[in-house]
Amino acid sequence: MIPLSYYVTVSTLMFVVGLMGILIRKNFLIILFAIELMLNAANINLVAFSRHYGEVDGQVISLFIIAIAAAEAAVGLAIIIVLFRKKAITNVDELNLMKW
Repeated sequence: MIPLSYYVTVSTLMFVVGLMGILIRKNFLIILFAIELMLNAANINLVAFSRHYGEVDGQVISLFIIAIAAAEAAVGLAIIIVLFRKKAITNVDELNLMKW
């Protein structure tokens, strides 16, 4: 059996990589993928602790997070496609829709 600390370590590394992707990168798609990576890191933690304690609550919450991530990906990609068609930009810093 794999120790719980290994799952927590992998999850922490995934979360940090996702966080760095959000903070450093300026491309819409990279930021969207980084958010997905962070959500998957949370899922690993939930499932690992759920299995460790013999409860199914973490696994059920993990399924809800997967559903939310799928919806977030669909809405995020739709917004990215609309922005690219209207302004032809993929950089977050170039987006200025709120300016007059």
